[in-house]
Amino acid sequence: MTRLAALLFALILPLAAVGQSWPVHETVYVNDYANIIEEGAESRITSALTSLREETGVEATVLTLHTRWGYESTGSLESFATGLFNHWGIGNAERNDGILILVVSEDREMRIELGSGYGTAFNREAQDIVDRVFLPAFRDGDFSAGIEDGTAAVISRIAQVHAAGNEPAARGGGGGGFVGAVIGALIAVIAGISIFGRRISDRFSRCPQCGTRGIHTEKHTLEKATRKATGRGEKITTCPHCGYHATVPFTISRISSSSSSGGSFGGGSSSGGGASGRW
Repeated sequence: MTRLAALLFALILPLAAVGQSWPVHETVYVNDYANIIEEGAESRITSALTSLREETGVEATVLTLHTRWGYESTGSLESFATGLFNHWGIGNAERNDGILILVVSEDREMRIELGSGYGTAFNREAQDIVDRVFLPAFRDGDFSAGIEDGTAAVISRIAQVHAAGNEPAARGGGGGGFVGAVIGALIAVIAGISIFGRRISDRFSRCPQCGTRGIHTEKHTLEKATRKATGRGEKITTCPHCGYHATVPFTISRISSSSSSGGSFGGGSSSGGGASGRW
């Protein structure tokens, strides 16, 4: 009996240890462990994710697995994705703007896991991308195209929108008229407050040429800043009284990142936001 118990223990122990482990990333961009992405597509996806990270500081990564068994024997796809996201530390530790695109081919499930810095509107956007871009291609058996097109949609509709400080575009649907009107009114009020505040500031600023109050100032971005280079902008000042006009250039600071190496993530975390799909 003792020998039998020892044998069972020896068999169970490795499985328990494996069940508590996580996949290890070889790169911070694409880890195709299920071998379902074509070589050319993988190269293009890596290039797109590299550009995203360099230009905005957003860390997005793609992971494919045959199955979740062996990493986690129980638990939902959502809890697995959140645990893996936090174990890897995807995204900037202060902004928490990382993104994980997880595709599990044999289990026929996928998830877009978002960092905790994304609002709920991005969860809806992620679900739309899963339903309209990823899953139709997966149902046709074209994983490579689905992942490439889906990743491009995630970059343009989630990562770049959030990095610019915006929210996803509102989508049509029944019963949304009143809500849309309220949101539109709030946006108009905020915009009005911003314009009104700028006009007050202009009203009390004196023209350096004639000394009259009421000059007008505007700022324009000429080149956006990236992680590698500073940006450029200009401040334009005009006086409606004497015709004074001046353009002063200014520098936009580089986008900071908690990770200076392409081989590691920045320590970001997720609280479970995102969207899932199955086919």
